[in-house]
Amino acid sequence: MQACVVHTAGDLRVEYRSPTRPGPGQVTVAVTLGGICGSDLHYYRHGRVGDFTVREPMVLGHEVVGHVTALGADTEGPAIGTPVAVHPATPCDHCPHCAAGRRNICADTRYLGSAARTPHVQGGFAQLLTAPAAQIRPLPPELDLRRAVLAEPLSVALHAVHRAGEVTGKRVLVTGAGPIGCLVTAVLQHRGAAEIVVSDLLDTPLRIAAASGATATLRADDPEAGASTGPFDIAVEASGAPAGLRNCVERVRRGGTVVLLGLLPPGEVPLLGNIAVTRELELRGAFRFDSEFDEAIGLLAQGLPVDAIVTHTFPLAEARAAFDIAHDRAVASKVLLDLTVPRD
Repeated sequence: MQACVVHTAGDLRVEYRSPTRPGPGQVTVAVTLGGICGSDLHYYRHGRVGDFTVREPMVLGHEVVGHVTALGADTEGPAIGTPVAVHPATPCDHCPHCAAGRRNICADTRYLGSAARTPHVQGGFAQLLTAPAAQIRPLPPELDLRRAVLAEPLSVALHAVHRAGEVTGKRVLVTGAGPIGCLVTAVLQHRGAAEIVVSDLLDTPLRIAAASGATATLRADDPEAGASTGPFDIAVEASGAPAGLRNCVERVRRGGTVVLLGLLPPGEVPLLGNIAVTRELELRGAFRFDSEFDEAIGLLAQGLPVDAIVTHTFPLAEARAAFDIAHDRAVASKVLLDLTVPRD
């Protein structure tokens, strides 16, 4: 089979690898589509994501959908040919965090396409992927794979909104209109937020945010934009930029909530600590997700307005071009890889 593999920063290859046969409790999926995530881009361009550094060749990708092709011995799972999405996380299910229902922060989680541990966990940008049956989710018949591939990033957005608390009737600021920020916007709109203001440095992401449910959009580099839009009840930082975090802290009301979703650069970053103290702000981290994956599939099947977020699709053979386009936020949002095996 072919797979998209990062070796070091800037060294991305499509190469042949031997597929893994499913063992007991495992399912093999012929991957149809994979979404390129911001973490995949960081691995490609910088060889790292936050504190996770690529130390060996690693198949990228954790947003994948396809069809079941094989089940391991004595494995219960969807029938061969069933369209499925793959939950990318395998928590340990034994630690205190798992026992407390917070499996998304399990320190021993295996996550597709992650360099958080060594050996790295190989990812899903491969024509055949073998995973635990517990991670395989059959898709509703009415859900197209092109929408279903958004289940993983939508789960991230759902978890961030869960961390924000009650959003119905609230005024919310979202900094960063990348795919995650736009999916957060769609969830906020679905949950009944009264106002959803999205800021970004570029016009194309802001247009996508408007199509996803934003009630207003702002250019983050315009000092006069949105001078009268605050304060907000809730702010979600989805850009991963220190300036975005500063904007969130400055513009939430006293006693408001800031959700930190975007991964900031490695090391220390400036924080307006005095404002957080004197206004008694709540700063809440949001990392990955757990059961939200099933909720995301349901929302996609129900028609959550997210179609504008997918902007490009490339065949696996053109993976480098796909990654380069995905990095250009002036033209692209979510970029997909088509991993379908060509027919003779």
